[in-house]
Amino acid sequence: MAMDGVLKLYFGESNQPTPEYIKRAAIQALADGYTFYTENAGLPSLRRAIARHYCTAQGVEIDPKTGIVVTASGVQALNVAIRCVLDPGDEALVLTPAWPNGSAIIAMANAMPRQVAHPLCGDRYTIDFDALERSVGARTRLLLYTSPSNPLGWVATAAEQRQLLDFSRRHGLWLIADEVYDRLYYAGERLGEPVPSILRLASRDDAVCVVHSMSKSYCMTGWRVGWLVARRDLALKATQLNEFIISHAPSFAQKAAETALEEGEAELERLLRQLKRNRDYCLAALASMPGVTVPKPDGAFYLFPRIEGLGDSFDFCRRLLETHKVGIAPGVAFGAGGEGSVRICYAADRSVLEPAMERLASFLGDRG
Repeated sequence: MAMDGVLKLYFGESNQPTPEYIKRAAIQALADGYTFYTENAGLPSLRRAIARHYCTAQGVEIDPKTGIVVTASGVQALNVAIRCVLDPGDEALVLTPAWPNGSAIIAMANAMPRQVAHPLCGDRYTIDFDALERSVGARTRLLLYTSPSNPLGWVATAAEQRQLLDFSRRHGLWLIADEVYDRLYYAGERLGEPVPSILRLASRDDAVCVVHSMSKSYCMTGWRVGWLVARRDLALKATQLNEFIISHAPSFAQKAAETALEEGEAELERLLRQLKRNRDYCLAALASMPGVTVPKPDGAFYLFPRIEGLGDSFDFCRRLLETHKVGIAPGVAFGAGGEGSVRICYAADRSVLEPAMERLASFLGDRG
């Protein structure tokens, strides 16, 4: 972090600033007096906007009063959801490679994360349901997965979602879906079409919770606004738990999030076009490097290339940083199945991506 001149592709965020229309909404909210406490579950107007968003984008009806809880970020939504489900000594299944915070929060709840790796079958990551079956124990209470995936860019198919839902019902597990990247999707019939949510298949009585965030699709990482959608009982407990963690998300940031959901489609599609161009450029550059294999991701803004013969991804990334000043993330950081790969965030300007790809190619060439 202290080095000068580093081409930074390790952070999980776009380098685009928050769009002006969102900033103006926050300024207006401050002028309108949104500087006081809100309900623990968030502003009713924002919860209604989220419910409208699910109705329009996913064709799903959610009761904004009993099924939606606004949180101070996606990670806080994940935190309260996990803490509502797990007791000390419980176990949770986590599909990995994945953002490590999920497993860390499970451990912080004095429970045990059991990681089950996504196998790479041909040019696509899949789910090893046999391994999931073998991992279920008497204290297993939860299954956590991410689609679109950080770091893989993998997107669960409808058939895989149905199998995950059936598996969770059969074993009496809570199913938590991290859908933070659902709008960053390139494989739909049109650009900007969201990834189909697990909520399309689940009933409102299923033990299903979806966590979400304004951070990625709306370039609002610093604003700390997210939400969860869950069955009434979990939503109630999450609302109560909010009181003892953050009380509520910042009131003026909630109003800005409301505006983003209602007015953000054009800006979101512009971002998607740029991300898709960046993805395709980096895929082509990596394909030209010997010993590098990278599945084409359908969502998010990451590439997770495998590097032939790589046994220590942390050391690889450290040496790349020290010798060529390119910052990428070691695959081992993302749990089981991650070693041998690295994560590249392509949500950067081409002025950063192009020299970074050139330096990576040079480093691989020097490595022999």
